[in-house]
Amino acid sequence: MAPPEMAEQLRQLLTENLAAFRRFAQRRLGDPELAADVVQDALLKALRAEEELRHDENLVAWFYRVLRNAIPDLHRKKATQTKALERFAIEMEKSPDAESHGVICECVTRLLPTLKPEYAEVIRRVDFDEQSTEEVAASLDIMAGNLKVRLHRARQQLKERLIETCRLCATHGCLDCYCETHS
Repeated sequence: MAPPEMAEQLRQLLTENLAAFRRFAQRRLGDPELAADVVQDALLKALRAEEELRHDENLVAWFYRVLRNAIPDLHRKKATQTKALERFAIEMEKSPDAESHGVICECVTRLLPTLKPEYAEVIRRVDFDEQSTEEVAASLDIMAGNLKVRLHRARQQLKERLIETCRLCATHGCLDCYCETHS
């Protein structure tokens, strides 16, 4: 276990060098917000690992090693998240069964204008007009992966609005709607 004075020294050195750590991460990542996130993650790791410190170790050099290791971890984490979102988008693109395909609850159409405009547009184009995500992404001049993330967020926001508005029928697929608009 690190002596208490060493733990305090670590906290002080980390605080004093925070700007340098962020610059270091930003040079490697090219994004100031991402750099701040990776530095924060590395700070948490460093503070949790303070027992591993040796009394003769240069604390700043030790933290740079922690930070250098955190950057590839971040890339792996982002790659995993991107793959998961892409799998989800592919699953969502599969056409629904013939019975439910023609049935779109009036609530969905009524709630689209309550979404962010860019969310409403991607839902309308991909889900209602059945345009491919590649086609929509190209027309919006964004990457296909970015569109899939936007579409996922749009669907999540629409789901939340449906649950707020339609309550019970939203939970059961909104195919036999009993909300205010149908009463």
